[in-house]
Amino acid sequence: MEHIQRFLTYLDLERNYAAATLQAYRADLEHFVHYCQDQHDQQDLVQVPYSIIRSWIVVLMDQGLTTRSVNRKISALRSFYTYLVKTQQLDVSPLQQHRSLKSSKKVAVPFSVQEVERLFASDLFGDSYTDVLALSLIKTLYYTGMRRAELIGLQRSDIDFGSQQIKVLGKRSKERMIPLLPALQSQLESYLQQREQLEELQDTNHLFLQANGKKLSPNFVYRQVNSYFKVVSTKTKTSPHMLRHSFATHLLDQGADLNAVKDLLGHSSVGATQVYTHSSMQKIKSIYAASHPREQNKNSS
Repeated sequence: MEHIQRFLTYLDLERNYAAATLQAYRADLEHFVHYCQDQHDQQDLVQVPYSIIRSWIVVLMDQGLTTRSVNRKISALRSFYTYLVKTQQLDVSPLQQHRSLKSSKKVAVPFSVQEVERLFASDLFGDSYTDVLALSLIKTLYYTGMRRAELIGLQRSDIDFGSQQIKVLGKRSKERMIPLLPALQSQLESYLQQREQLEELQDTNHLFLQANGKKLSPNFVYRQVNSYFKVVSTKTKTSPHMLRHSFATHLLDQGADLNAVKDLLGHSSVGATQVYTHSSMQKIKSIYAASHPREQNKNSS
């Protein structure tokens, strides 16, 4: 366990990994440690051969985990052994020749523009602090495309109404600026007026606070998005991430530059952004089929 703790400290202090990622890595690595000890009487992680790792993969698959979940666990293990090699505690990683399990990619279906507009035009939101907060959270996610963790971490000082910009602290402490559109600015100004009326502000730094004055939790944000979109949408997945997905898809549908969307989302490469082009491509195909002269000739004949 000592190796694991040093590895996690390295990721935290040197690589600025998010707390949630560190927690997931710890759980995955500790699970592997217990498997090695209980099933193979292997106490030293440095000496673990690939055969034990392969048998662990089989056990995980037998337990019903998806290939994506297994690959995530192996990714944590690969990073750990890469760290051991880098710090000269190991000559060669046992995962050097490992190839990730192949899995079918499920494309998430974003909310349609009509569904989003239907929600914003509905009478579901009243004038109470809770309702104004919920609408503010949903609009911020949709108008900026930021991640849930980034939303929760927003500071009051990150909102610059004068320059109409929002400063977002992304993964690995990378900062980016997102334009503050007038509709969102108006909503945030209304929210801040309500925020000033809270009796107890236990947290004066974070922008969004629950009615008790405390910082938001991930589950709280999920419940707000899920509960409201369940009313206006028939989609099975109505999570905060779907608003990020919808933000990117709707921009691309309107002809936004892929690199510009990449920067807004805070992706380090265009490859990470291209996953959102699938839904956009569906619209392009339909327009193409309806507009191409050869297709028009077919329909008229």
